[in-house]
Amino acid sequence: MHLNARERAIQDIKKELIEQVREWGADVVGVADTARLEGIGTRPDDLLEGWPRAVVMGVRLSGGVMDTVKDGPTELYSQHYQRVNALLDDVATKLMGWIQKRGGQALPMPASQILCEETFHSYLSHKAVALAAGIGWQGKSTLLVTPKFGPRLRLVTVLTDLDLPPDEPMKNLCGKCTICADACPAGAIKGEKTDYHFASRDAALDLDACVSQLNRFSQADHITPYLCGVCVASCPWGKKKKKKKRAEGKTGRLAKV
Repeated sequence: MHLNARERAIQDIKKELIEQVREWGADVVGVADTARLEGIGTRPDDLLEGWPRAVVMGVRLSGGVMDTVKDGPTELYSQHYQRVNALLDDVATKLMGWIQKRGGQALPMPASQILCEETFHSYLSHKAVALAAGIGWQGKSTLLVTPKFGPRLRLVTVLTDLDLPPDEPMKNLCGKCTICADACPAGAIKGEKTDYHFASRDAALDLDACVSQLNRFSQADHITPYLCGVCVASCPWGKKKKKKKRAEGKTGRLAKV
């Protein structure tokens, strides 16, 4: 495809941005056209006005830590969750400065902040931005699922007026899998599937049942409020594949069992 000088310039800026953000610690980066986010709830309602692009970044959660999550959150997961959110906020702040040095404006969103404990909404849904940016698809748990890391990812977003080529949404690859729904300790995941995103959260999730379970988990010592992780840990996407066991044969070589 032949690109003109302007198109090459903005492609170069995007490439430089992605390389820089990865150096700061992000594992995935995508750019969303905020026109794709029309209709989603934000705080304030006009949050996206004047911001044609949203850069969404993700940091992979530790596989070792997530493997400790079986029936509920662990102390290790709780601590790790907080540290990854702090890293994301740091990366978003650095990207804000990077954009401003290049003549653009930027508005970093907090990685994790609940503004309403009834609806569990924040300023902006990082998952919705990541869907629009083609980082992954919306799983049956309503979480973002990525091909490489599954849902084992935390996200942050920076809104910007910098001219960046947007990415395209990705096809849903959950298929008939219901592992997250089967594993949910609250039975809150309904096992529904969507091609792009659910029309409403209620279509996929019993929020009251989920929140009740989160409140029970929060009673334990050293557990961050509203933390579970079972659907994250149980999803086969992003899990390390187990190697086949091997045994030593008579010749001294390792033979397949």
